[in-house]
Amino acid sequence: MTFANGRHYLAIPGPSVMPEEVLRTMHRTAPNIYTGELVDVTRACVRDLKVLAGTQGDVAMYIANGHGTWEAALANVCSPGDRVLVLGTGRFCQGWGDTAEGMGIEVETLEFGFAGTVDLGRVEETLAADTVGRIRAVLMVHVDTASSVLNDVAAVRALIDGAGHPALLMVDCIASLGCDRFEMDAFGADVMITASQKGLMTPPGLGFVWFNSRAAAAQATAKCVTRNYDWRPRANPERYYRHFNGTAPTHHIYGLHAALGMILDEGLEAVWARHRGLAGAVWAALDAWGQGGPIRANIADPAHRSCAVTAVCAPDGAGQAIQDWVKAKAGVTLGIGLGRTPEEDYFRIGHMGHVNAHMVLGVLAVIDAALKALEIPHGSGAVEAATGAIAAAA
Repeated sequence: MTFANGRHYLAIPGPSVMPEEVLRTMHRTAPNIYTGELVDVTRACVRDLKVLAGTQGDVAMYIANGHGTWEAALANVCSPGDRVLVLGTGRFCQGWGDTAEGMGIEVETLEFGFAGTVDLGRVEETLAADTVGRIRAVLMVHVDTASSVLNDVAAVRALIDGAGHPALLMVDCIASLGCDRFEMDAFGADVMITASQKGLMTPPGLGFVWFNSRAAAAQATAKCVTRNYDWRPRANPERYYRHFNGTAPTHHIYGLHAALGMILDEGLEAVWARHRGLAGAVWAALDAWGQGGPIRANIADPAHRSCAVTAVCAPDGAGQAIQDWVKAKAGVTLGIGLGRTPEEDYFRIGHMGHVNAHMVLGVLAVIDAALKALEIPHGSGAVEAATGAIAAAA
Protein backbone atom coordinates (compact mmCIF):
# COMPACT_ATOMS: atom_id res chain seq x y z
CA MET A 1 0.00 0.00 0.00
CA THR A 2 1.01 3.62 -0.35
CA PHE A 3 0.46 6.96 1.36
CA ALA A 4 1.35 8.81 -1.86
CA ASN A 5 -2.20 9.44 -3.08
CA GLY A 6 -3.12 13.09 -2.71
CA ARG A 7 -1.27 16.22 -3.80
CA HIS A 8 2.30 15.33 -4.75
CA TYR A 9 5.04 17.57 -3.38
CA LEU A 10 7.97 18.39 -5.66
CA ALA A 11 10.72 19.15 -3.13
CA ILE A 12 13.48 19.58 -5.68
CA PRO A 13 15.63 22.73 -5.97
CA GLY A 14 13.76 24.08 -8.98
CA PRO A 15 11.38 24.26 -10.64
CA SER A 16 10.03 25.28 -7.29
CA VAL A 17 6.46 25.31 -6.02
CA MET A 18 4.38 27.85 -7.93
CA PRO A 19 1.86 29.87 -5.90
CA GLU A 20 -1.79 29.64 -6.84
CA GLU A 21 -1.77 33.40 -7.34
CA VAL A 22 0.91 33.05 -10.02
CA LEU A 23 -0.96 30.23 -11.77
CA ARG A 24 -4.27 32.10 -11.67
CA THR A 25 -2.65 35.22 -13.11
CA MET A 26 -1.23 33.20 -16.01
CA HIS A 27 -4.57 31.55 -16.78
CA ARG A 28 -5.84 34.21 -19.16
CA THR A 29 -6.29 34.99 -22.84
CA ALA A 30 -3.43 36.43 -24.87
CA PRO A 31 -2.91 40.18 -24.46
CA ASN A 32 -1.95 42.82 -27.00
CA ILE A 33 1.85 42.60 -27.35
CA TYR A 34 2.37 46.17 -28.56
CA THR A 35 0.51 48.53 -26.24
CA GLY A 36 -1.66 48.55 -23.15
CA GLU A 37 -1.59 46.54 -19.95
CA LEU A 38 1.29 44.23 -20.87
CA VAL A 39 3.62 47.21 -21.34
CA ASP A 40 2.75 48.55 -17.90
CA VAL A 41 3.12 45.12 -16.27
CA THR A 42 6.55 44.65 -17.86
CA ARG A 43 7.72 48.05 -16.64
CA ALA A 44 6.59 47.10 -13.15
CA CYS A 45 8.56 43.84 -13.41
CA VAL A 46 11.71 45.74 -14.40
CA ARG A 47 11.29 48.07 -11.42
CA ASP A 48 10.73 45.19 -9.01
CA LEU A 49 13.58 43.11 -10.42
CA LYS A 50 15.99 45.93 -9.63
CA VAL A 51 14.65 46.15 -6.09
CA LEU A 52 14.98 42.40 -5.66
CA ALA A 53 18.58 42.43 -6.90
CA GLY A 54 19.52 45.49 -4.85
CA THR A 55 20.87 47.47 -7.77
CA GLN A 56 20.66 50.81 -9.50
CA GLY A 57 21.94 49.13 -12.66
CA ASP A 58 20.01 47.78 -15.62
CA VAL A 59 18.30 44.46 -16.20
CA ALA A 60 17.79 42.63 -19.48
CA MET A 61 15.19 39.88 -19.81
CA TYR A 62 15.56 36.85 -22.08
CA ILE A 63 13.34 33.99 -23.16
CA ALA A 64 15.85 31.47 -21.83
CA ASN A 65 16.77 29.20 -18.97
CA GLY A 66 19.80 29.78 -16.76
CA HIS A 67 22.18 28.35 -19.35
CA GLY A 68 20.95 30.98 -21.78
CA THR A 69 21.75 33.75 -19.30
CA TRP A 70 25.29 32.38 -18.95
CA GLU A 71 25.77 32.91 -22.67
CA ALA A 72 24.00 36.26 -22.71
CA ALA A 73 26.15 37.64 -19.91
CA LEU A 74 29.40 36.48 -21.51
CA ALA A 75 28.40 37.68 -24.96
CA ASN A 76 28.02 41.25 -23.77
CA VAL A 77 31.43 41.61 -22.13
CA CYS A 78 33.80 39.17 -23.83
CA SER A 79 35.57 38.61 -27.14
CA PRO A 80 37.03 35.37 -28.51
CA GLY A 81 40.47 34.92 -26.96
CA ASP A 82 39.62 36.76 -23.73
CA ARG A 83 40.29 34.90 -20.49
CA VAL A 84 37.82 34.33 -17.65
CA LEU A 85 38.59 32.93 -14.21
CA VAL A 86 36.08 30.32 -13.03
CA LEU A 87 35.73 29.63 -9.30
CA GLY A 88 34.52 26.02 -9.15
CA THR A 89 32.47 24.96 -6.13
CA GLY A 90 30.13 22.37 -7.60
CA ARG A 91 28.62 21.73 -10.99
CA PHE A 92 27.27 25.02 -12.23
CA CYS A 93 30.20 27.41 -12.38
CA GLN A 94 32.02 24.76 -14.39
CA GLY A 95 28.99 24.75 -16.68
CA TRP A 96 29.35 28.50 -17.11
CA GLY A 97 33.00 27.92 -17.96
CA ASP A 98 32.04 25.28 -20.55
CA THR A 99 29.72 27.83 -22.14
CA ALA A 100 32.60 30.32 -22.29
CA GLU A 101 34.89 27.77 -23.97
CA GLY A 102 32.22 27.14 -26.58
CA MET A 103 32.28 30.86 -27.39
CA GLY A 104 36.04 30.85 -27.97
CA ILE A 105 36.86 32.35 -24.59
CA GLU A 106 39.90 31.04 -22.71
CA VAL A 107 38.95 29.56 -19.33
CA GLU A 108 41.13 29.26 -16.25
CA THR A 109 39.47 27.25 -13.47
CA LEU A 110 40.28 27.19 -9.78
CA GLU A 111 38.64 24.02 -8.52
CA PHE A 112 37.57 23.91 -4.87
CA GLY A 113 35.60 20.65 -4.93
CA PHE A 114 31.97 19.72 -4.36
CA ALA A 115 32.08 20.15 -0.59
CA GLY A 116 34.02 23.37 -0.20
CA THR A 117 33.64 27.08 -0.69
CA VAL A 118 35.92 29.48 -2.58
CA ASP A 119 39.48 29.54 -1.21
CA LEU A 120 40.11 33.28 -1.13
CA GLY A 121 43.87 32.82 -0.79
CA ARG A 122 44.10 30.97 -4.10
CA VAL A 123 41.97 33.60 -5.81
CA GLU A 124 44.21 36.35 -4.46
CA GLU A 125 47.34 34.55 -5.71
CA THR A 126 45.84 34.09 -9.16
CA LEU A 127 44.83 37.73 -9.49
CA ALA A 128 48.22 38.91 -8.25
CA ALA A 129 49.96 36.71 -10.83
CA ASP A 130 47.94 38.26 -13.66
CA THR A 131 50.08 41.40 -13.81
CA VAL A 132 48.96 42.32 -17.33
CA GLY A 133 45.25 42.05 -16.55
CA ARG A 134 44.44 39.27 -19.02
CA ILE A 135 41.53 38.02 -16.94
CA ARG A 136 38.50 39.78 -18.34
CA ALA A 137 36.05 38.51 -15.73
CA VAL A 138 35.80 36.37 -12.61
CA LEU A 139 32.88 33.92 -12.78
CA MET A 140 31.37 32.52 -9.59
CA VAL A 141 28.13 31.13 -8.25
CA HIS A 142 26.54 32.66 -5.19
CA VAL A 143 24.91 29.28 -4.51
CA ASP A 144 25.68 26.11 -6.43
CA THR A 145 22.44 24.17 -6.81
CA ALA A 146 24.26 20.83 -6.93
CA SER A 147 26.56 21.21 -3.91
CA SER A 148 24.37 23.71 -1.97
CA VAL A 149 27.41 25.80 -1.06
CA LEU A 150 26.98 29.52 -0.34
CA ASN A 151 29.94 31.62 -1.50
CA ASP A 152 31.06 35.03 -0.23
CA VAL A 153 30.63 37.37 -3.19
CA ALA A 154 31.65 40.52 -1.32
CA ALA A 155 34.93 38.91 -0.24
CA VAL A 156 35.84 38.10 -3.85
CA ARG A 157 35.01 41.69 -4.84
CA ALA A 158 37.34 42.91 -2.10
CA LEU A 159 40.16 40.72 -3.45
CA ILE A 160 39.71 42.05 -6.98
CA ASP A 161 39.75 45.63 -5.73
CA GLY A 162 42.66 44.98 -3.36
CA ALA A 163 44.73 43.62 -6.24
CA GLY A 164 43.85 46.63 -8.37
CA HIS A 165 42.67 44.19 -11.02
CA PRO A 166 40.32 45.37 -13.81
CA ALA A 167 38.34 42.10 -13.99
CA LEU A 168 34.57 42.22 -13.87
CA LEU A 169 32.86 40.16 -11.18
CA MET A 170 30.05 38.06 -12.67
CA VAL A 171 27.78 36.12 -10.31
CA ASP A 172 25.29 33.31 -10.92
CA CYS A 173 22.36 33.79 -8.51
CA ILE A 174 20.04 31.30 -10.17
CA ALA A 175 19.59 29.22 -7.01
CA SER A 176 19.84 32.03 -4.48
CA LEU A 177 17.93 35.12 -5.58
CA GLY A 178 14.88 35.63 -3.41
CA CYS A 179 16.14 33.03 -0.91
CA ASP A 180 19.64 33.91 0.33
CA ARG A 181 20.56 37.53 1.01
CA PHE A 182 22.06 39.07 -2.11
CA GLU A 183 22.56 42.78 -2.80
CA MET A 184 24.23 43.32 -6.14
CA ASP A 185 25.55 46.83 -5.60
CA ALA A 186 26.52 46.35 -1.97
CA PHE A 187 28.27 43.04 -2.71
CA GLY A 188 30.11 44.56 -5.67
CA ALA A 189 28.90 42.37 -8.55
CA ASP A 190 29.20 43.91 -12.01
CA VAL A 191 26.98 41.33 -13.70
CA MET A 192 24.42 39.06 -12.06
CA ILE A 193 22.17 36.43 -13.56
CA THR A 194 19.17 34.39 -12.49
CA ALA A 195 16.19 32.53 -13.92
CA SER A 196 12.49 32.42 -13.15
CA GLN A 197 11.96 28.91 -11.82
CA LYS A 198 13.49 28.92 -8.35
CA GLY A 199 13.20 31.77 -5.84
CA LEU A 200 11.09 33.74 -8.33
CA MET A 201 8.35 31.06 -8.19
CA THR A 202 7.51 31.31 -11.91
CA PRO A 203 7.61 28.55 -14.54
CA PRO A 204 10.94 27.96 -16.30
CA GLY A 205 11.53 30.04 -19.38
CA LEU A 206 12.64 33.52 -18.32
CA GLY A 207 16.26 34.52 -17.73
CA PHE A 208 17.58 37.80 -16.36
CA VAL A 209 20.92 39.58 -16.60
CA TRP A 210 21.60 42.63 -14.44
CA PHE A 211 24.61 44.80 -15.27
CA ASN A 212 26.17 47.97 -13.91
CA SER A 213 27.95 50.84 -15.65
CA ARG A 214 31.34 49.07 -15.62
CA ALA A 215 29.88 46.09 -17.42
CA ALA A 216 28.00 48.33 -19.83
CA ALA A 217 31.26 50.07 -20.71
CA ALA A 218 32.98 46.71 -21.28
CA GLN A 219 30.46 45.92 -24.00
CA ALA A 220 32.05 48.56 -26.24
CA THR A 221 34.90 46.16 -27.07
CA ALA A 222 32.99 42.85 -26.76
CA LYS A 223 33.09 40.91 -30.02
CA CYS A 224 30.90 38.00 -28.86
CA VAL A 225 27.73 40.05 -28.63
CA THR A 226 24.98 39.18 -31.09
CA ARG A 227 21.78 40.93 -32.09
CA ASN A 228 19.74 38.51 -29.99
CA TYR A 229 21.88 38.66 -26.85
CA ASP A 230 22.66 42.39 -26.94
CA TRP A 231 21.45 43.67 -23.58
CA ARG A 232 21.22 47.36 -24.56
CA PRO A 233 17.87 47.32 -26.41
CA ARG A 234 16.44 44.84 -23.92
CA ALA A 235 17.26 47.05 -20.95
CA ASN A 236 16.31 50.33 -22.62
CA PRO A 237 14.01 49.53 -25.55
CA GLU A 238 12.86 52.18 -28.00
CA ARG A 239 9.80 50.02 -28.72
CA TYR A 240 8.24 47.48 -26.39
CA TYR A 241 8.99 44.43 -28.54
CA ARG A 242 12.74 45.08 -28.21
CA HIS A 243 12.52 43.94 -24.56
CA PHE A 244 12.56 40.39 -25.94
CA ASN A 245 13.85 40.95 -29.49
CA GLY A 246 10.43 39.92 -30.74
CA THR A 247 7.23 38.52 -29.28
CA ALA A 248 7.13 38.80 -25.50
CA PRO A 249 6.60 35.72 -23.27
CA THR A 250 3.27 37.21 -22.28
CA HIS A 251 1.97 34.76 -19.70
CA HIS A 252 5.35 34.39 -18.02
CA ILE A 253 5.42 38.16 -17.56
CA TYR A 254 2.05 38.14 -15.83
CA GLY A 255 3.17 35.28 -13.60
CA LEU A 256 6.46 37.02 -12.80
CA HIS A 257 4.64 40.22 -11.91
CA ALA A 258 2.47 38.34 -9.43
CA ALA A 259 5.45 36.52 -7.92
CA LEU A 260 7.52 39.68 -7.51
CA GLY A 261 4.54 41.35 -5.88
CA MET A 262 4.28 38.51 -3.36
CA ILE A 263 7.99 38.74 -2.52
CA LEU A 264 8.01 42.50 -2.06
CA ASP A 265 4.73 42.46 -0.13
CA GLU A 266 6.27 40.01 2.33
CA GLY A 267 9.43 42.14 2.41
CA LEU A 268 12.94 41.03 1.44
CA GLU A 269 14.18 40.88 5.02
CA ALA A 270 11.21 38.69 5.96
CA VAL A 271 11.73 36.47 2.90
CA TRP A 272 15.38 35.95 3.78
CA ALA A 273 14.49 35.25 7.42
CA ARG A 274 11.84 32.70 6.40
CA HIS A 275 14.31 30.83 4.22
CA ARG A 276 16.94 30.96 6.94
CA GLY A 277 14.53 29.51 9.49
CA LEU A 278 13.34 26.73 7.20
CA ALA A 279 16.91 25.83 6.27
CA GLY A 280 17.73 25.68 9.97
CA ALA A 281 15.02 23.08 10.43
CA VAL A 282 16.53 20.92 7.69
CA TRP A 283 20.00 21.23 9.20
CA ALA A 284 18.73 20.37 12.68
CA ALA A 285 17.19 17.16 11.32
CA LEU A 286 20.42 16.25 9.52
CA ASP A 287 22.43 16.80 12.69
CA ALA A 288 20.11 14.44 14.56
CA TRP A 289 20.16 11.74 11.87
CA GLY A 290 23.93 11.97 11.69
CA GLN A 291 24.34 11.12 15.37
CA GLY A 292 23.52 7.48 14.66
CA GLY A 293 24.52 6.95 11.06
CA PRO A 294 26.44 8.24 8.04
CA ILE A 295 23.86 10.74 6.75
CA ARG A 296 25.25 14.28 6.68
CA ALA A 297 24.97 17.64 4.97
CA ASN A 298 27.28 17.95 1.97
CA ILE A 299 28.56 21.31 3.27
CA ALA A 300 29.92 20.79 6.77
CA ASP A 301 29.99 24.43 7.92
CA PRO A 302 26.49 25.93 8.30
CA ALA A 303 27.93 29.37 7.54
CA HIS A 304 28.67 28.16 4.01
CA ARG A 305 25.29 26.49 3.38
CA SER A 306 22.57 27.95 1.21
CA CYS A 307 19.14 28.68 2.66
CA ALA A 308 17.57 27.61 -0.65
CA VAL A 309 18.77 24.01 -1.05
CA THR A 310 20.54 21.38 1.01
CA ALA A 311 22.59 18.61 -0.59
CA VAL A 312 22.70 15.46 1.56
CA CYS A 313 25.21 12.61 1.54
CA ALA A 314 23.64 9.20 2.21
CA PRO A 315 26.31 6.59 1.38
CA ASP A 316 26.08 3.08 -0.05
CA GLY A 317 23.17 3.90 -2.34
CA ALA A 318 20.96 5.10 0.49
CA GLY A 319 20.39 8.41 -1.27
CA GLN A 320 18.63 6.72 -4.18
CA ALA A 321 16.77 4.33 -1.90
CA ILE A 322 15.41 7.25 0.12
CA GLN A 323 14.35 9.07 -3.05
CA ASP A 324 12.55 6.02 -4.37
CA TRP A 325 10.75 5.31 -1.08
CA VAL A 326 9.49 8.82 -0.40
CA LYS A 327 8.20 9.16 -3.95
CA ALA A 328 6.43 5.81 -4.08
CA LYS A 329 5.19 5.64 -0.50
CA ALA A 330 4.66 9.25 0.54
CA GLY A 331 4.18 11.42 -2.55
CA VAL A 332 7.37 13.47 -2.24
CA THR A 333 10.03 13.93 -4.93
CA LEU A 334 13.52 14.88 -3.75
CA GLY A 335 16.31 16.27 -5.90
CA ILE A 336 18.82 13.87 -7.43
CA GLY A 337 22.51 13.87 -6.48
CA LEU A 338 23.31 16.04 -9.48
CA GLY A 339 26.93 15.92 -10.59
CA ARG A 340 28.01 13.53 -7.84
CA THR A 341 29.74 10.16 -8.18
CA PRO A 342 28.10 7.90 -7.33
CA GLU A 343 24.89 9.88 -7.81
CA GLU A 344 22.85 7.41 -5.78
CA ASP A 345 24.78 8.34 -2.61
CA TYR A 346 23.24 11.82 -2.54
CA PHE A 347 19.95 13.63 -2.67
CA ARG A 348 18.89 17.26 -2.36
CA ILE A 349 16.10 19.00 -0.53
CA GLY A 350 14.77 22.16 -2.11
CA HIS A 351 13.44 24.72 0.38
CA MET A 352 13.17 27.72 -1.91
CA GLY A 353 10.46 30.12 -2.92
CA HIS A 354 6.84 29.42 -1.99
CA VAL A 355 7.52 27.17 1.01
CA ASN A 356 6.46 27.30 4.63
CA ALA A 357 6.95 25.37 7.86
CA HIS A 358 4.43 22.58 7.33
CA MET A 359 5.82 21.84 3.85
CA VAL A 360 9.43 21.53 5.04
CA LEU A 361 8.52 19.69 8.24
CA GLY A 362 6.41 17.29 6.19
CA VAL A 363 9.34 16.48 3.92
CA LEU A 364 11.61 15.87 6.90
CA ALA A 365 9.05 13.61 8.58
CA VAL A 366 8.67 11.60 5.38
CA ILE A 367 12.45 11.18 5.08
CA ASP A 368 12.50 10.07 8.72
CA ALA A 369 9.86 7.47 7.90
CA ALA A 370 11.95 6.27 4.95
CA LEU A 371 15.02 5.82 7.15
CA LYS A 372 12.96 3.66 9.52
CA ALA A 373 11.26 1.65 6.77
CA LEU A 374 14.52 1.03 4.93
CA GLU A 375 16.42 0.32 8.18
CA ILE A 376 19.10 2.86 7.30
CA PRO A 377 21.22 3.68 10.38
CA HIS A 378 20.36 7.10 11.77
CA GLY A 379 20.03 9.03 14.98
CA SER A 380 16.65 9.68 16.55
CA GLY A 381 14.82 12.90 17.32
CA ALA A 382 15.22 14.55 13.92
CA VAL A 383 11.62 15.72 13.58
CA GLU A 384 11.64 17.02 17.14
CA ALA A 385 14.89 18.88 16.42
CA ALA A 386 13.40 20.40 13.27
CA THR A 387 10.27 21.59 15.05
CA GLY A 388 12.44 23.01 17.80
CA ALA A 389 14.41 24.96 15.22
CA ILE A 390 11.20 26.37 13.76
CA ALA A 391 9.94 27.32 17.21
CA ALA A 392 13.20 29.05 18.06
CA ALA A 393 13.34 30.92 14.75
CA ALA A 394 9.72 32.05 15.07
